[in-house]
Amino acid sequence: MSQRNAYLVINAGSSSLKFCVFQGSDAADLEVAFTGQISGIGTQQARFEAKDAHRHPLASVALSQSDRAALLGYLLDWIGGQLNGSVLVAAGHRVVHGGTRFSAPVRVTPAVLDQLEELIPLAPLHEPHNIAAIRALAESYPQLPQVACFDTAFHQTQPWQSQTFAIPRALTAEGVRRYGFHGLSYEYIAHQLPRVAPELADARVLVCHLGSGASLCAMAAGRSVDTTMGFTALDGVPMGTRPGSIDPGVLIYLMREKGLGVDEIETLLYHKSGMLGVSGISNDMRELEGSDAPEAAEAVELFCHGVAKQGAALAASMGGLDAVVFTAGVGENSAQVRSRVAERLEWLGVRLDPAANRAKATRISAADSRVPVFVIPTNEEQMIARHTIACLSTPSR
Repeated sequence: MSQRNAYLVINAGSSSLKFCVFQGSDAADLEVAFTGQISGIGTQQARFEAKDAHRHPLASVALSQSDRAALLGYLLDWIGGQLNGSVLVAAGHRVVHGGTRFSAPVRVTPAVLDQLEELIPLAPLHEPHNIAAIRALAESYPQLPQVACFDTAFHQTQPWQSQTFAIPRALTAEGVRRYGFHGLSYEYIAHQLPRVAPELADARVLVCHLGSGASLCAMAAGRSVDTTMGFTALDGVPMGTRPGSIDPGVLIYLMREKGLGVDEIETLLYHKSGMLGVSGISNDMRELEGSDAPEAAEAVELFCHGVAKQGAALAASMGGLDAVVFTAGVGENSAQVRSRVAERLEWLGVRLDPAANRAKATRISAADSRVPVFVIPTNEEQMIARHTIACLSTPSR
């Protein structure tokens, strides 16, 4: 029997680090071994939590360490005690921004790390933490191969008009353009949909990645044609705490008339807007759907309106619509959101089967719907693990 390898997948934030460990002999044999997170990084309240593949608790420990390197050391020591003969052979990282340079996952080298540092201005709230986890792991475990997987890479196939703002060319040349995000999720759906519906392998598909962060992607033959997020993860549909598309003049108004500075506007746009800002209650769709407050109902209405409106625009980018896929937390779990979005897209041939929608079936469209509609759970972590295996098996150039 061949040895089962283990692959660590890391999604690092400012104060937390989510992880998933896969085991398998190759990409087709991957199984989740355990998942978890380290919270409170940089504070005196750091905590390690882990669950097995069936979501049963394995550990919940308060940690005395606070710096990222020490916490990663604790994580790897814990993993080593859980592998039962498997060997940890690599770590794959979700990296938010790859700029124009990185159109595919890449094995991390000192030169790659320096190039990632240059991209920090494009994603200052996320990229530094992604890089910090890679550096900490490299310093403590230099023998462990690491692979960077980019949320922007999947969208590099878009035509120039989907990537370009109507601004002076000099700014576009400097990198001020539409990048798009959630690429690892969309790539996973592009792989899964042909397995669910082989006849749609070359179709024009609207994928709705709806969670606290939300975006839509127009995919033709499994490749990104257009997407709702742009230069940052603020653009597009309304989200949990982000506004989605907003007239840039609003920001000028806030600076000129309200005296808001850059940091205050950044906080407003990333943390105080979206469903939270509209409802004044919560950024959680489950709480909003369960609330009797009219403000909560208006927030849900605004979200569904924005998804349908921009979904129709993406159908125009593809020149038609052959299928719709809902994925991510809200897309996979909210029958109400799926129903309300579908109602607004009925003119494009979208009709749901109410019973199938309530049951969260894989195919939820009505028998007479011209456009089939699916619910396909996403798995960005598995996509990262697959890319990590592929990078390790490809000779370095």
